[in-house]
Amino acid sequence: ASAGGGGMAGGCRLLLLGLLAGLGRAAAPPGGMLYPRDTPSRERKELGGLWSFRADFSPGRDAGFAQRWYQRPLRQTGPVIDMPVPSSFNDITQDPSLENYVGWVWYEKEVLLPLRWLQDNLNTRMVLRFGSAHYYSIVWVNGVQVVEHEGGHLPFEADISSIIQGSPGIPCRITVALNNTLTPHTLPPGSIQYMNDKTRYPKNYFVQNIRFDFFNYAGIHRPVVLYTTPSVYIDDITVTTTSSESVAMVQYQVSVVGSTLYSLSLSLRDQEGKVVATGDGPAGELKVLNPNLWWPYLMHENPGYCYSLEVKMQAQVNGALLEDVYTLPVGIRTVHVTSTQFLINGRPFYFHGVNKHEDADIRGKGLDWPLVVKDFNLLRWLGANSFRTSHYPYAEEIMDLCDAYGIVVIDECPGVGIKMPESFGNKSLQHHLVVMEELIRRDKNRPSVVMWSVANEPASELPPAAYYFKTVIAHTKALDPSRPVTFVTDANYALDRGAPYVDVICVNSYFSWYHDPGHLEVIPLQLTTQFEDWYKTYQKPIIQSEYGADSVPGLHSDPPLMFSEEYQKAMLREYHSVFDKKRKEYVIGELIWNFADFMTNQGTTRVLGNKKGIFTRQRQPKSAAFVLRERYWKIANESSCLPPIIKSHSLFL
Repeated sequence: ASAGGGGMAGGCRLLLLGLLAGLGRAAAPPGGMLYPRDTPSRERKELGGLWSFRADFSPGRDAGFAQRWYQRPLRQTGPVIDMPVPSSFNDITQDPSLENYVGWVWYEKEVLLPLRWLQDNLNTRMVLRFGSAHYYSIVWVNGVQVVEHEGGHLPFEADISSIIQGSPGIPCRITVALNNTLTPHTLPPGSIQYMNDKTRYPKNYFVQNIRFDFFNYAGIHRPVVLYTTPSVYIDDITVTTTSSESVAMVQYQVSVVGSTLYSLSLSLRDQEGKVVATGDGPAGELKVLNPNLWWPYLMHENPGYCYSLEVKMQAQVNGALLEDVYTLPVGIRTVHVTSTQFLINGRPFYFHGVNKHEDADIRGKGLDWPLVVKDFNLLRWLGANSFRTSHYPYAEEIMDLCDAYGIVVIDECPGVGIKMPESFGNKSLQHHLVVMEELIRRDKNRPSVVMWSVANEPASELPPAAYYFKTVIAHTKALDPSRPVTFVTDANYALDRGAPYVDVICVNSYFSWYHDPGHLEVIPLQLTTQFEDWYKTYQKPIIQSEYGADSVPGLHSDPPLMFSEEYQKAMLREYHSVFDKKRKEYVIGELIWNFADFMTNQGTTRVLGNKKGIFTRQRQPKSAAFVLRERYWKIANESSCLPPIIKSHSLFL
């Protein structure tokens, strides 16, 4: 698949591709990435809304750097348009050249800061933080470069105190240059292809090739905030938990930056605000008697129970007492994998859920609260207890709701479309390791996250895949020994070189769709054979991590024909009959592809995107949604200890 490009001088390719290929870091930046929260010692200022925007349509996409657009207001160097943040830029305007634009775009926002942030004898630290921006970002404040970041789905930040302190009343000008180009060594990978046939293409015409089936939306996709901390501050907190029926232990580590002379006190509070445990010092263990465990949705009448861990730091700086306070939600739960089961808090857990995308009309991949809340209401209506963050980490705000609602998450990095041999080399591998460091740093404390996924449908049958995935998975386990690790495969069980290293087999298959299209009758044999081959080879539990069929809403056919709502329903039922047999043995989950229709590149098999959703892109149910709802509630009722009122799911009718 390819997204349309535009004219570009060959001599300037280095700027477009070289910045991406050559500026990547060898390691994740040190320190924590705590989510910005208002506390007694911290304030935050959200910078969402309208930003000034310009795409660089110069032949080499390099005018912004050559003319140093970051040195003065963007409006002084040429025309700008309003661009909402967060959002993708692709679908906001009527300009088709922006819809499929590849290269550098520029954003700018001027903000006035509260006077109290700027006049306290340098004891306030000011940080500029981006939830995510796709794909490669360079950020300036008042013309001074403060940070650059590779990767489109994880947060990054910069301490900008030294640039803006002592300038009360002067606007703080934030400039962002953002490049959505994908190369063989980015994650996800891609390639730029130049069309040199001058009888068919304009001079210097190029396209962005990708090997994944969703649109490569670009822009500042998640919230941008300025937040403060004291100059000595809590930088990171790491929490792990163990439990028995009557007692739980919460192990913690806290890092403080800015001084080595400080004291730390910790208080763990339940949801009524009662202190249930206290501690002090940078590392230790809190003992909780008769704990309320974090349970998945539909496994307990009170799912998603989280305590609040208040960490308080005090330090003397130049005769003044500085105090920093940060509160972290903590869910007490355990995860364990056997050869046939996935255990949460010692009880077998069966994934009956979905795969999703961050995708919607107009906003693209931009965070949108009404959409997020609607999706969670649909998940709970459906009886879904889990989803995979296909095929990239989702917004922290979404993950917060997973923690709060008890929705179990397989947390996937952007390792999708790893198909080319050159994407298995050392350069790609080093970047993949950095991405896993950033992902685990962000999500390590989330009770909803029960497993890491390091890739989706890579070419894992290639010889270099063995070392590649052995290394990535070992690195992930070293960073977080508390969770199992997987990747999602569509390779032949006998040829997959990465599967030996995973804890859970996650397999995608589309029998009677991409294979034997139209032949529903082959599903029982082919799916049964798939499960038995994988289990015989590895003796590891198996999740059907993708299955499904496209259906065009309102298209009907009986007997069922492909693309009709009836065919989608019939395919699901054929799969379900096999799941019901194998979940008594070693199949531990089923995740439908997909929760909702989503946009893709244009192509002869895609009519305004991928139509495998059980909901439309506008979140209206197709017939298959009711089939899945009936099934998921039935599974939940069979396996849960819920009160009758919840078992009847009358709350969600």
